[in-house]
Amino acid sequence: MKKRPLYLTPVVVTAIVLLLALSRLIPHPFNFSPLGAMALFGGARYSNRLAAYTIPLFAMWASDLILNYSYFGAFTLFYPGAIYTYGAFALVVFAGSYIRKAAPLRLLGAGLAASLIFFLVSNFGVWASGLIYPKTVPGLTACYAAGLPFFRNTLAGDLIYTLTIFYGWEAIARYFSLPSAVAVRKSR
Repeated sequence: MKKRPLYLTPVVVTAIVLLLALSRLIPHPFNFSPLGAMALFGGARYSNRLAAYTIPLFAMWASDLILNYSYFGAFTLFYPGAIYTYGAFALVVFAGSYIRKAAPLRLLGAGLAASLIFFLVSNFGVWASGLIYPKTVPGLTACYAAGLPFFRNTLAGDLIYTLTIFYGWEAIARYFSLPSAVAVRKSR
């Protein structure tokens, strides 16, 4: 098998991350999106830690700009509670940094972890805002209970997309003789 140029590897990983973020713009079931898998993939496949965080989070933010425009009617840089959403995805990137091999149980565990992290952090953010639920233990419990119906699609999306993205990458990497983690070249 002919080796392909290694400098293309970060470009391919970045293109995959951007495509995953933009896929949010295609109609899909509510909360069934590739964002958890995208964050895990970025954490696992960029050897440069700065790139592992900034590229997936930037891609998500760029797609959020478009979605926020359709929701708010104007470009909104950050919506209320965005700090919790982006914080949750930064934690998912961190979790992805521990994925070195695309083993089925490891990927299923990572997909479950991504869903749980997002569920716990984002719902905590809703509760902490104090706008909907009282800042009490029963209020926090009610907030998490109200989020459970959304968790099913989040979990399904994270599991399906995580397996698809990681095994798809393994096939691409094997065909093009690419390493499993990539470094983003520094500009000169």
